[in-house]
Amino acid sequence: MTRLQRRTFLIGGLAGAGATLLSSGTAHAIAYPFTLGVASGEPAADGFVIWTRLAPSPLNADGLGGMSSASVTVEWQVADDQNFTQLARTGSVTAEQGSAHSVHVEVTGLQAGREYWYRFRAAGHISQVGRALTAPATGTSPALTMLFASCSHYEAGYFTAYRRMAEERPDLILHLGDYIYEGGAGSSGVRSHVPSTEISTLANYRVRHALYKRDVDLQAAHAIAPWAVVWDDHEVENNYANLVRNDTSPAGDFRARRAAAYKAYYEHMPLRAAQAPVNENMQLYRRLRWGSLATLHMLDTRQYRDDQACGDGTKVCAAADDPARTLTGAAQESWLLNGMGRHLGTWDLIGQQVFFAQKLASADGAKSMDSWDGYTANRRRLQQGWEAQGNTSTVVLTGDVHRSWASNLMADYTTQNRVIGTELVTTSITSGGDGNAAETGLSSLNPHVKFYKNQRGYVRTVTTPTQMTVDFRALDRVTVRDYPIKTVRSYVIQAGSPGLQAP
Repeated sequence: MTRLQRRTFLIGGLAGAGATLLSSGTAHAIAYPFTLGVASGEPAADGFVIWTRLAPSPLNADGLGGMSSASVTVEWQVADDQNFTQLARTGSVTAEQGSAHSVHVEVTGLQAGREYWYRFRAAGHISQVGRALTAPATGTSPALTMLFASCSHYEAGYFTAYRRMAEERPDLILHLGDYIYEGGAGSSGVRSHVPSTEISTLANYRVRHALYKRDVDLQAAHAIAPWAVVWDDHEVENNYANLVRNDTSPAGDFRARRAAAYKAYYEHMPLRAAQAPVNENMQLYRRLRWGSLATLHMLDTRQYRDDQACGDGTKVCAAADDPARTLTGAAQESWLLNGMGRHLGTWDLIGQQVFFAQKLASADGAKSMDSWDGYTANRRRLQQGWEAQGNTSTVVLTGDVHRSWASNLMADYTTQNRVIGTELVTTSITSGGDGNAAETGLSSLNPHVKFYKNQRGYVRTVTTPTQMTVDFRALDRVTVRDYPIKTVRSYVIQAGSPGLQAP
């Protein structure tokens, strides 16, 4: 067997182990429904969310996955061991057509800071087995091994980076946006998008999510650890801002399109009911605690932002400095600073989408209007706010730009006077193709930006009460399946002493 086939076989073998512990249920009324795998997310000290979706024919054009209109009872188990000899929690939930037969189970009553295994059963079929972890108890600070990633364009290559993430068996995985891409099928892609046209309806968003979820490497990463997810733009439309669309193609009501995209996103992610969308709105910014070690502040930088200044793009633009302009919206800005001011953990980790540090593109001051450089007053208020509150272990985690970057966050980027935080930017899973390892990317215009790499991969962090070790992980190729992963740069961040240090 190839490595891919062998790992898929092992996962299937685990799914069958202890199968008789599940009730006999109904006869096989549908074909195998767990084609999109299983996932967990949103870890808390007493539990987590477990997810699956019933879809025996996941790419059917109606977006219903080959299911009828009938509701289906889905049983679930959480066990202390991967052979399911010691059950911790069991139950059942109803999968309904209105939610594309997806289920989100909020499991509670578990022990803090330990591994569990879970699975589902429906219509006589048993799902793959997933591994999940509960967060540590408040007052404890065990080390956290976390991986974070972004920008997984199906057409641009194979999801080998997800496979390598699964092999690392982390405690937690963050996905920082562009989980899917909305565009039509390209002519030179490694793999082709389904549907073949740009998506804008609920049925099409469901099919596109299912296409990605069918990928066995992505399924492996979801099955190995809990995820915390936030979106960027491609889950809806490239570079949209609030209810301002990027362009007029395809034609239609953008409010309805955003509602469809948000609904499909929720249906395919291991999120809590608190995140369920209402029409075109969805409460995605939220906090997760990892004991007293770290607080994860997960931001939404798309839903509430003002339109990009000066017609978007990279340019010199005085409007980018307008104090009234916001990327987060006033409510989310206040929520973030208030939460950081509570000092719930040693580390404040801000999971968000677009480049946070200043990054000048030319000596005349040209900057990206889609990033925080297009909303400088909003960034300044946040930086001044967390510094005034004494948040000395702040790390911003970023996606979006298809490159690896590492920067010191400065109180004043012009004078370079004082480091008040650190930004780690993950490259893409596939977007941009194989990349170019020889690119330098750094500029004397941005002395606080210390590292750049144009290859695909992810970032690994290991966080303790005293330091965070950072490894930028990269693949040489994604246009060829199953390349090995390597560490291309490492750093250390000391608690209470922000900024990048050599290991």
